[in-house]
Amino acid sequence: MRSLAYLWFVVAAITAGSLFFLSAPYGRHARAGWGPSIAARVGWIAMELPAALTIAIVVALDPPHEPAPYVLLSLWEVHYIYRALIFPLRMRSGRMPIAIPALAVFFNVVNGVLNGSNLTHATYAASWLVDPRFLVGAVIFFTGFAINLWADAALRALRAPGETAYKIPRGGLYELVSCPNYLGEIIEWTGWAVLTWSLAGASFAVWTFANLAPRAWTHHRWYRDRFPDYPRSRHALIPYVW
Repeated sequence: MRSLAYLWFVVAAITAGSLFFLSAPYGRHARAGWGPSIAARVGWIAMELPAALTIAIVVALDPPHEPAPYVLLSLWEVHYIYRALIFPLRMRSGRMPIAIPALAVFFNVVNGVLNGSNLTHATYAASWLVDPRFLVGAVIFFTGFAINLWADAALRALRAPGETAYKIPRGGLYELVSCPNYLGEIIEWTGWAVLTWSLAGASFAVWTFANLAPRAWTHHRWYRDRFPDYPRSRHALIPYVW
């Protein structure tokens, strides 16, 4: 698994470089030429649910004998129950190319295997739950998760039922960056890397940045191109920096 994890870092770097030049064609960046499409809600469920299922299956096949790995697993599942089952049901209707969830399923399966294997093979004794690395990582994780939830809710509140036009988000972290939802998710999985203190966790944190940083930059440019009054002091992803 270590070799796969190191390879996963390399693929993440290649993916990040590619996404700065080719934005994924869904949401506001949807465009023709990417083949058959499906309902966006179905696509989100199809591509996120494997992350929740894969890691659970890996752990179930080789169950740990200590409680700590199950606590770590529950944190993972908290995120993916939201992302796979709650978030899609709240989103507005739309479509996405089938290629997007197909690629995401591959990523989530590999990621679930890596992190699930870490939970079953690493030595997480009960004392890990009071280790400073776990405690600090958990605070970071839940901070990122809270930011992500708040930012998603703020975006949903921008438009009344039936409205389709995009608007400039306002308030809170949206005054500092264009994509606090992505910032929150990056913080969240950085926390996961710390609280698991593992190569698999670090690879997921790097992948999260590799996927979402280019997307944030694409969103930021889109806002600036679409809205002449878009705040020039607002950065793409990292407050006061970028």
